[in-house]
Amino acid sequence: MMKQMCPSMKSHIVYIFLSVLTVLVIACTEEDSFTTSATNELTFSADTIKMDTTFSTVPTVTKTVWVYNQSGDGIRCANVRLKNGNQTGFRVNVDGIYLGKEAGYQVNDIEVRNKDSIRVFVELTSAMNQKEVPTLVEDDLVFTLESGRQQSINLRAFSWDADIWHDVEIAEDRTIASTKPIVIYGGMTVKEGATLTIAAGTTLYFHQDAALNVAGRLVTQGTAEKNVVLRGDRIDHMFDYLPYDRVPGQWQGVHFTKTSFNNELNYTDIHSAYDGIVCDSSGVEHPKLKLYNSVVHNCQGYGLLTYHNVVDIYNTQLSNVLENCLCVIGGKVSLRYCTLAQFYPFDARRGVTLFFTNTYGDQPYPLESLEVRNCIITGYDDDELVRASIDGVEEHFLFDHCLIRTPEVKDDERMTNNIYEDPEDHESGSEKNFLLMDIDNLIYDFRLATGSKAIGAALVLPDTPTDRLGVARPAQPSMGAYEYVAPPPEPEKEEKPET
Repeated sequence: MMKQMCPSMKSHIVYIFLSVLTVLVIACTEEDSFTTSATNELTFSADTIKMDTTFSTVPTVTKTVWVYNQSGDGIRCANVRLKNGNQTGFRVNVDGIYLGKEAGYQVNDIEVRNKDSIRVFVELTSAMNQKEVPTLVEDDLVFTLESGRQQSINLRAFSWDADIWHDVEIAEDRTIASTKPIVIYGGMTVKEGATLTIAAGTTLYFHQDAALNVAGRLVTQGTAEKNVVLRGDRIDHMFDYLPYDRVPGQWQGVHFTKTSFNNELNYTDIHSAYDGIVCDSSGVEHPKLKLYNSVVHNCQGYGLLTYHNVVDIYNTQLSNVLENCLCVIGGKVSLRYCTLAQFYPFDARRGVTLFFTNTYGDQPYPLESLEVRNCIITGYDDDELVRASIDGVEEHFLFDHCLIRTPEVKDDERMTNNIYEDPEDHESGSEKNFLLMDIDNLIYDFRLATGSKAIGAALVLPDTPTDRLGVARPAQPSMGAYEYVAPPPEPEKEEKPET
């Protein structure tokens, strides 16, 4: 049987209950109070939203900013609006409300309680500006508080006019020459029997799912001063320090099908693709590809993969890929003055720098000739040159006057006058060969550094008087795609007279 409470205990409980209730009411009242004082203001996680450079008419990624209230009282925004309405192409969502046309590109009565926050989302689709250079596009997102005070966030981007092409088919001979960016969606196909010529200084920006598929013929006419560039279409940043252009796998690369012959790529920069270049088997009766004075860099698959073709490569850099920088499966392949460097930073399971074989699966692919002269073949691993061959299938190869990161080969007439990198050589080997290896920011410069054993160690070849950058090769040239250029001497320090 429950005992009855005494009156004093009941009074005590009622007093505690009323006290707690009073505190809660006061707390809620304080939290829900809103001020019209001009001294109270909002704070922003950023005063400016920068959208990077964007192509005109192409939507940007979404940027966000937080709006905080740390003033001590609730703040109401009588109005949040885009200063220029819909004139600049910015699209804004404030606390879940879209500032669209129906609302006059504004929203009213937004509350930000004390010690609370709201989130703002911003995108941009800019209009064409009819200029050849990126042009500043900006607007202000204006917060008008109940106090009448105005605060704003600046929205800004550089808009670059580009030609946007979808599912391009080249069915007859055509030349592309443009100083304006050309953005490719869905891919570009050169039909059998047609020749696509790309003039010096032209850049094609491929969307992520797009490739350059060549069943006919491709000719690029870059120069040392004006390369032809084939790259991805992301011109914004993954992080503040890292543009997407330095991230592999941004587009699908160049694919030469079995019907494609006599392709010539000169002074061409292919980078950040999935596979840089893939050459399907066409036999050895006709030249498949001449790759001169070019770069294939930073690929998520192969740099250059060729199946039983005639391929000629000189003054070219093949570098930093997940698979092999160069993979030769049979055929006739020659390399002169090339830099092959495997410093792919994204996966420790990367392939080797140069792989060659006379077979693929159960299919024999005779290696009729692989001649490599005056080249650098190096990377992180102790052995960057791998041969996989089977007996009974033709195989002929020669490495002469090359710097190779592989165990030394003696008494083999197919390996002559080479310099073998010692894996323990931490002063001049591997990445120490090159001018800049900025792994943190993914910036690489494969020109030769002072101290590299490749300097002055090449055989003179009369048909290559200059390097990839147009620098004249001296009487005693260096190995690789880049001739060594000594840094200018440091200025002498002035001696101050003794006092």
